[in-house]
Amino acid sequence: LPTVFLHLRIRGVAVGLFDPITRRIRQVLDVPETLPALRRFFVTTTFDAALVMLGILIGSAFSSASNYRIVVVTIITTSIALGISTGVSIFEAESLEQAIRLKEIEKALLISLEDTEIRKIARWSAFIIAATNFLSPILTGLILLAPFLLLPPNQLRDAAWISVGLTMAILFVTGVVSGRSGERNPVVQGLRLIVVGVLAFILLYWVESLIF
Repeated sequence: LPTVFLHLRIRGVAVGLFDPITRRIRQVLDVPETLPALRRFFVTTTFDAALVMLGILIGSAFSSASNYRIVVVTIITTSIALGISTGVSIFEAESLEQAIRLKEIEKALLISLEDTEIRKIARWSAFIIAATNFLSPILTGLILLAPFLLLPPNQLRDAAWISVGLTMAILFVTGVVSGRSGERNPVVQGLRLIVVGVLAFILLYWVESLIF
């Protein structure tokens, strides 16, 4: 019984520690501009990451000199690099936009918003949008990496084909999200992105065959 009470107390303390963070996230998501920006950047970042990973698959796993370690390491390092690139660039862009917006509000109200709740929410908004887009390429890379980790190294080409299929699935889901947020047919939008992915695969595969 004492162990149960201790567990509940620790859990209560942990929940209490995260309460301010979850409350702040809710406040940020309640801002009308946050969710549209979050969706917009997430869709574009995921689409870019999927096509970049498609190029890596063709250039490494489908080449005549394919190597298991090179494929795995390249996917991991590229995912992290894309995450850092998109996360930092979007944070800087959003921070700039938020700063401009706050200056316009200050001019209109003739007051300073320094150390106010509005400025804090603006900073958190930029951070959440950037963090989401930092994780997007990494999550995409992990999904496409899974077949190489689950199949033995001597089935490298099979794993690559499965990853290509997963890439098309990611593009379809991205199109569905884009279609729903833009009040367009989600299935049609998803199929459009699959067509783009297939055309990109054919082009990149052709380029790879010319070089090797």
